[in-house]
Amino acid sequence: MTDVLSPAEAARLSTTPWAATGRKYAVEAVGTFFLVFTVTVSVLSGGTFTPLAAGGVLMVMIYAGGHVSGGHYNPAVTWAVLWRGRISAREAIGYWIAQLAAGIIAGALARGIVRPIHSTTLKLSGHAMLAALVVEALFTFALCYVVLNVATSKDQPGNQFFGLAIGFTVLAGAFAVGSISGGSFNPAVSLGAATSGAFAWSSIWVYLVAELVGGAAAGLAFLALNPTDK
Repeated sequence: MTDVLSPAEAARLSTTPWAATGRKYAVEAVGTFFLVFTVTVSVLSGGTFTPLAAGGVLMVMIYAGGHVSGGHYNPAVTWAVLWRGRISAREAIGYWIAQLAAGIIAGALARGIVRPIHSTTLKLSGHAMLAALVVEALFTFALCYVVLNVATSKDQPGNQFFGLAIGFTVLAGAFAVGSISGGSFNPAVSLGAATSGAFAWSSIWVYLVAELVGGAAAGLAFLALNPTDK
């Protein structure tokens, strides 16, 4: 008697629904980890080109894992895709768990690695809090809107520019409003940044609310503007 699976049996097991779902969650965790780790290490070490680093790593991770999980790496994007109707609520919850856990781990690891830390904790209050709320909602909307149009639209099947378009949206947003809000546009990045000490925990609700509002608005906007794309 042997425990070694035949090639046919191994192939059958690898294509079962639970195995396929598990691979999606693993890919989401890997992609989110490297996105958050790249951003937090760059911020904590005082990097000048954090927007480039963020957009670049997001782009390559989307190309690397998009064919498996869709390459969300962002709970707000998953939220938008849920509103758009391209993912089930149960699967979305699994995505969120993988993304948020990876983001927190990445932030903690970055905090432990970077010594000395060359950044101060971003704390929001008064007008700065309102400004951050607005710009995070706007650019999260832009990011999710781009994702839905370039990666889920039936009018652009199999295009090769989706990763570039998504990465450049983050790049543009981070350059435009990074000095106002930190340029997160992603609850996993926000939690990772708070874990690393880059964002103040007292302000984290601003990011989460703004990003979830932006994601939902993008999903609804896509449905309104593409009524035949179900």
